[in-house]
Amino acid sequence: MTQTTTEHHSSHDPSTIIETDLPGRLDRLPWGRFHTLIVLALGITWLLDGLEVTLAGAVASALKTSHVLRFSNADVGIAGSAYIAGAVLGALGFGWLTDRLGRRKLFFITLFLYVAATAATAFSWNLASFVLFRFLTGAGIGGEYTAINSTIQEFTPARVRGWTDLAINGTFWVGAGIGAAGSIVLLHPSFLPPDWGWRACFLIGAVLGLAILLMRMWVPESPRWLITHNRADEAREIVEGIEAQFHAHGVTIPDTPVKPLRLHAREHTKLGEVVHTLFHAHRRRSLVGLTLMTAQAFFYNAIFFTYALVLTDFYGVPGDHIGWYVLPFAAGNFLGPIVLGKLFDVLGRRRMIAFTYAISGVLLTVSGYLFAHGMLTVTTQTLSWMVIFFFASAAASSAYLTVSETFPLEIRALAIAVFYAFGTALGGIIGPTLFGHLIDTHERSAVFVGYMIGSVLMIAAAVVAGIWGVAAERKSLEEVARPLSAVAEE
Repeated sequence: MTQTTTEHHSSHDPSTIIETDLPGRLDRLPWGRFHTLIVLALGITWLLDGLEVTLAGAVASALKTSHVLRFSNADVGIAGSAYIAGAVLGALGFGWLTDRLGRRKLFFITLFLYVAATAATAFSWNLASFVLFRFLTGAGIGGEYTAINSTIQEFTPARVRGWTDLAINGTFWVGAGIGAAGSIVLLHPSFLPPDWGWRACFLIGAVLGLAILLMRMWVPESPRWLITHNRADEAREIVEGIEAQFHAHGVTIPDTPVKPLRLHAREHTKLGEVVHTLFHAHRRRSLVGLTLMTAQAFFYNAIFFTYALVLTDFYGVPGDHIGWYVLPFAAGNFLGPIVLGKLFDVLGRRRMIAFTYAISGVLLTVSGYLFAHGMLTVTTQTLSWMVIFFFASAAASSAYLTVSETFPLEIRALAIAVFYAFGTALGGIIGPTLFGHLIDTHERSAVFVGYMIGSVLMIAAAVVAGIWGVAAERKSLEEVARPLSAVAEE
């Protein structure tokens, strides 16, 4: 078994070269208890986001009838956009810090921010305070995405990275289900007074967040991050500790030969090098990432943030019944990545990404046409959304997979942040506000226009991914994207 992690020259010498086989040893590990615990402790971020987004939609009616807030449809849209704007700025700021300070520090900081902000949302007293707290909640979640995506990618064996990433993203909809179920109970007038119900809903997230803090205490720093920041000894201790856990449980680790990496030691990556890498050296990958993130952000945020408004304004569903319609919708979204995820590792990224994006766009066009002509009931509308988002959920998850595995190790978190931010800003901030105004017209044809924009974006993204996507299936992260600090081969 090869176990080399050696350094040449002084650790403070810029010519220091680290030779290590640690990434390869992480990739050849069988799936074990360690990986399951990592997924539970870190992947639960998507559950929190799903909870927040669902609550924002489910309590929309309660916010409009609140004696304190008295929101209009446009106000609900503004609050949704504030959450997304916070996520954009949080992703950029915390993403930059994640690559500089480490994955572990940041996934604690961002979770603390989320817990404090979502708890504060429960005590909002007017539009301005509600928007501010939703903005800060979004900032926490945006930062979580960058720190968590990069950490999970760097611990997951290459052969199952696609399915694992999609399945974790799918837990967004477990959170959506919790939010929907919670809203059914808490928004019911016989359970709590109207102005207390929506406040109690937001406290669900704070309670879950506190529990997650405890789960993360044992999660180590990413060995891959440590290696590229000239801390190879710490990285080796972590990997050897993980391997020891497998041996202690009687699990045999394959003795597959591992090709060592040779890296120039560095403390951080200069911003100029980041810009050059994203927009020059890997500009084609950047185009793919930006297109995928923008299309799915508009598709999801536009439709899901205003889901409750469509049900109440066009189908007459009472506000305290919205949760019953969110539950089947969430089920379809959760099952999509779980069922289709393995195909992203077997059939390949390009084929599956192109297929899921294209079919989502086509199905939304059909559903939108039927909606515009009054041919759907509230039940068939819900069923059509279930089918559409079975595919769209896998597509959206693959966008995060793409931007987190196709860029070099040293800038992974910031790359996730940049494309999440640009895509979400273009598709997510505009989407809820636009749909809020379209729904306010009370014209089905106007809403159909919004659906068509989403469809066109998804189909265009399918074409881009099909032509320029990266075949990253079953390859190590270092093979998919050569580290910036890699020593040039002679």
